[in-house]
Amino acid sequence: MVKKFYIKTFGCQMNEYDSDKMADVLRAAEGMTQTDSPEEADLILFNTCSVREKAQEKVFSDLGRIRPLKDAKPDLLIAVGGCVASQEGAAIVKRAPYVDMVFGPQTLHRLPQLMAARRASGQPQVDISFPEIEKFDHLPEVVFSQKNGTANKASAFVSIMEGCSKYCSFCVVPYTRGEEVSRPLADVLHDVQVLVAQGVSEITLLGQNVNAYAGALDATDEVDLAYLIQMLSPMQGLQRLRFTTSHPRDMSQRLIDVYASTPKLSSHLHLPVQSGSDRILAAMKRGHTTLEYKSIVKKLRQVRPDLVLSSDFIVGFPGETERDFEATLQLIQEVGYDSGYSFLYSPRPGTPAAQLSDAVPQEIKMERLQRLQELLVEQSKTLTQDLIGSVQKVLVEGMSRKDANEMAGRLDSNRVVNFAGSPGMIGRFVDVKITGAWHHTLRGERVLSAA
Repeated sequence: MVKKFYIKTFGCQMNEYDSDKMADVLRAAEGMTQTDSPEEADLILFNTCSVREKAQEKVFSDLGRIRPLKDAKPDLLIAVGGCVASQEGAAIVKRAPYVDMVFGPQTLHRLPQLMAARRASGQPQVDISFPEIEKFDHLPEVVFSQKNGTANKASAFVSIMEGCSKYCSFCVVPYTRGEEVSRPLADVLHDVQVLVAQGVSEITLLGQNVNAYAGALDATDEVDLAYLIQMLSPMQGLQRLRFTTSHPRDMSQRLIDVYASTPKLSSHLHLPVQSGSDRILAAMKRGHTTLEYKSIVKKLRQVRPDLVLSSDFIVGFPGETERDFEATLQLIQEVGYDSGYSFLYSPRPGTPAAQLSDAVPQEIKMERLQRLQELLVEQSKTLTQDLIGSVQKVLVEGMSRKDANEMAGRLDSNRVVNFAGSPGMIGRFVDVKITGAWHHTLRGERVLSAA
């Protein structure tokens, strides 16, 4: 009887990518299939994220909910992976003894060995080491992101680096994923070539700090993200490139120039700023000022006038005054962000900011967050309304979530549009006239060519 696994993923696109790799490993090494039902599973995996407040408690709450499944089926294996696993390690097993395996982002490829050791020894297994990019040498050949035997033929993620060496005072990533380590250029090119050969039209290059990429060209030389994009651009079948997530300090002039010379590079860029106050940026150890950030945006828009920007914002960082917050609102208006992810500051264990005093009261943080989000929504509405009547090149990704008779696709600007179509369009680019606009999605109708 074929064994089944269930994965619940928390957090960012890197975690989504890692969950896909876990699934690939389990299929290839264990012959298992994926299920959407934890009740059917022989292995339950939680791929965790420690960026948000009370992430650990969320994990233990979820573990508590599946404990009855373990009681009913003693052979069921339960595993915790990802950043909370890396941060908490054996403490997870100590608090939840029914957990069988704990592993970090860099050791997901060792999952079959951990399972075998658990069965052989009868003891929980913990591996949260940092073997740099060893995992990429032990993963199965890249394939479409699969789930229950279905495939997304439109787009795929390719991880090009791991970790971050910026050590922003609020961020736990360097401690849970390690410092920046880039994959060799040849390995990245190989993965992209394999995916494109399978019909993928759009590739998103992933990294915690993706524009710090410094991949080995040979034994002595390294190449940057700009070089990698230039190498990928001529590839037959590859029609669109994206990359995420970036840091302003690594938005080099070479990378800016690539926007002028590479039409395949998406006109959407996610460039986190976190705050519009120089005082707060210094406390966050971001390594840039608002003026430097705006200068980068100006240079980008000089070479790509239609560039659409999104960003991350932290509200209520220790010591943030009303004046600091107003500076963030002003920056949002000046830059004209299309969208953004905004969060209340919460201290992450082991980070320098966790030791800071002068905490902003919760009610003030909540009120500021609401104001910031309302401003982002208003700006997004204006930019979205401007699209009505235009014809956009859309990559069809799948069926619409709201209407089984419609398809959903993504614009170059990263906006989603729903329109009448058929499943045979998945993975293809089509022209769509935008007929309606909401905050998060667009409506449209397909435009047929004269031919």
